[in-house]
Amino acid sequence: MVADPAAELPAVLRLLSQVLVGKERQVSLAVACLLARGHLLLEDLPGTGKTTLAEALARSHGLGFRRQSFTSDLLPGDLIGVNVLDPASGSFRFRPGPLFAQVLLADEINRASPRTQSALLEAMASAAVSVDGVSHPLPAPFFVIATQNGLDQSGTAPLPESQLDRFLMRLSLGFPHRDAEARLLAGDALPLQDLVPLLDPAMLLALQQRSAAQPVSPALIGYVLDLLAWTRRPDTPGAPLSPRAGLGLLAASRAWSLLQGDGWVRPEHVQAVLPAVAGHRLDVGQGPGAGDGLCRQLLEEVDAVR
Repeated sequence: MVADPAAELPAVLRLLSQVLVGKERQVSLAVACLLARGHLLLEDLPGTGKTTLAEALARSHGLGFRRQSFTSDLLPGDLIGVNVLDPASGSFRFRPGPLFAQVLLADEINRASPRTQSALLEAMASAAVSVDGVSHPLPAPFFVIATQNGLDQSGTAPLPESQLDRFLMRLSLGFPHRDAEARLLAGDALPLQDLVPLLDPAMLLALQQRSAAQPVSPALIGYVLDLLAWTRRPDTPGAPLSPRAGLGLLAASRAWSLLQGDGWVRPEHVQAVLPAVAGHRLDVGQGPGAGDGLCRQLLEEVDAVR
């Protein structure tokens, strides 16, 4: 095992950026979400690299990967698993569903029924599922990457605010810039099958513990509280940020500081992750990037600690 797994993080980011060309910031935020033990929502048009990002994250960290399409006829049992009769023993045994993966790509989550969506969100919150009164723990680490199509596409429905709040971050990959797309067309991107893991699950768990232990000063906590209070003023547009959002913002900031190689959390770390953490919580319209304006206003009007 590598003596210091954190020393591998820059190499992981470089490797992922060879697969997703021109998406360095989105790649870094996705890795920070994983380090912070959060879950990630990707909102974008088809063909922009959402599935590639999910599988590349799993491969680079040596994690098991499953993809499940959230079609309208998907039942909770199809996702979680069911008890089946074992003819040899005459008893029932649990047959796990695709949810039992270290990295699960929940593809087109807003096409599934609310009941199936709720089953996924419950598992994300508790890291376990219950079938016929028996609890089954999910693998560790457990990371959900859900994709959501635009609401202008047929067969989609908006996720309720309570479900959006379960995702630590929301990202939009967008179209690559011209030079990056030229590299893609020329075949310069690293193929997924050539991606070699640089970490393993035990190393990732150690990094997640280290991320959670990144030191935070009382002044920095005061800054986060000021940000939360700004969203709760009666004259502020959008939805207020909850205590869970504050905890998520702090966790993401700790992960970002670890990615930057810093020994403690600074205001610029909070500012770097805030749009991804707060945008989908502040914005009630649920459009990709629609909360960016509120996030910019929030950062401009709340003074950072020095």
